Amino acid sequence: QVWQIRLDMHLLNHDGNITDAASIAGIVALCHFRRPDVSVQGEEVTVYTPEERDPVPLSIHHMPICVSFAFFHQGTYLLVDPTEREERVMDGLLVIAMNKHHEICTIQSSGVVMLLQDQILRCSKITAVKVAEITELIQKALENDQKARKEGGKFGFAESIPNQRITAFRMESAAVDTNDVEEQAGEIIAKAEPPSEVFASPVLHTPGTAQIGEGIESSWGDLEESEKEEAAEEEGESEVAAFECEKVQTEDTSTLRETKSDVPIVLSDSEEEEVVILEPQELPRKTR
Repeated sequence: QVWQIRLDMHLLNHDGNITDAASIAGIVALCHFRRPDVSVQGEEVTVYTPEERDPVPLSIHHMPICVSFAFFHQGTYLLVDPTEREERVMDGLLVIAMNKHHEICTIQSSGVVMLLQDQILRCSKITAVKVAEITELIQKALENDQKARKEGGKFGFAESIPNQRITAFRMESAAVDTNDVEEQAGEIIAKAEPPSEVFASPVLHTPGTAQIGEGIESSWGDLEESEKEEAAEEEGESEVAAFECEKVQTEDTSTLRETKSDVPIVLSDSEEEEVVILEPQELPRKTR
């Protein structure tokens, strides 16, 4: 028997980068959740109520946090945590999920931009910094919640409902002034420093494929160190076996020769029962 946990998310407001917000909300909900305590005696399973025993947390070993990057001008400029308006005009999106141990859990790329290796490495370094900050905020929030509950007070969602904090940031639709958008965009682009890397043009070998750069030497078919050692051992064993077999054949041939030298050989060349006795040294090579 196992526990089945279902996590539902309801979006109250979306102003961009919903992937990061959903990942943070989901992992915090799982860390905050407590399941009923259980005891097993033989085949009998007992599930205790919260009044009988305190619920226990889930076994969560790490917190994968998503960080999104929006790319503009074919990857020349990147932006962390894009808003809804920025997502409308971006060329591509890169989402990296990582934990505080700098372990990458997943990478997702979408859009029409082709990223270079240096760009992905740069985004991974930024992700490591952001994930460490977010994880620290999550742990502090969970500690404050646990402390407030031990003191008998209300914290988190239970406290937000009466005070209407969840809907306090709700805003009505309003017209946006876009007269000076081009000037502001020009100022931002002028202040930003483009990467020094030169973008290589893609090479189309066949329809449906593409390549950027020369790449590295293919390592397909190369044996690992352990496989090389096993292959060397097998080759050594085969050489020893071949040497032993050759030695046995040589000994058998020597024994046969010694046996033949002691016994004269009788040849019959005609139907008249004419018998010719030859010594071993007189025997023709072809006949022997």
